[in-house]
Amino acid sequence: MFSSGPIIRDGELTLKPLRVRDRDIWHQVRRVNREWLTPWEATRPHIDGDIPLPNYVQMVRYQNHEMKLGRSYSLALWISDGGRQRFIGQVTLGGIVLGAYRGGYIGYWIDQRFAGRGYTTRAVIALTEYAFSELQLHRIEINLRPENEASRKVAEKAGYIYEGLRPKYLHINGDWRDHSTYVKENPTI
Repeated sequence: MFSSGPIIRDGELTLKPLRVRDRDIWHQVRRVNREWLTPWEATRPHIDGDIPLPNYVQMVRYQNHEMKLGRSYSLALWISDGGRQRFIGQVTLGGIVLGAYRGGYIGYWIDQRFAGRGYTTRAVIALTEYAFSELQLHRIEINLRPENEASRKVAEKAGYIYEGLRPKYLHINGDWRDHSTYVKENPTI
C-alpha cells in the first residue's frame, strides 16, 4: 500500500508513514511494550457500547487517508542500527484545523528499550518543524498526564511551554484523566 505522507530524516532517525508490510514488527514492539504503555494510552469510554478497534491494516489505511486529507500525520520512528532499520515507536501530528486556528496536537510513544536516548524529543522537534514550515501551522499542543515525567521532559526539551491543566481531558487507561498542556507557537507566523 502506498502512503503519501512525509519522510523526515534526522541523522540515523527517520520518521515515515507505517506500511501494511510493517505489521509484524509493529505488533511485536507493541506486545513487548504493553505494560510500559498501558498507563499512558487512550482508551474508549463505554458510552456507545463495545465498538471494535480497527485491525492493523484498517489503521494504516485510515492513517494514510487522514494524511491525504491533511488532517493527521502519523509517522513511525525508525533508526539505522548496524545497517538495518529498526522500528522504535510512533509520533502523530493530529487534530489539524486550519482557518483562523491553524493548529493541532502531537502525541507519541516509544519502545521502552529506546527510551531516554533522545529519539522521542528529536522526533517531536522534527515533526514540529515540518508542521511549522511545510503546513504553516501556528500552534501545536502536547497534552500529557501530569505524572508522566518522561513525557514532560520530551515536551520541554522540544521547546514547548507549559500552558495549564485540563481536568479530565482524555480517557486514559480506563478513566477520564487530567492532562498538562504544553504549547509551541510558530515564530514565523
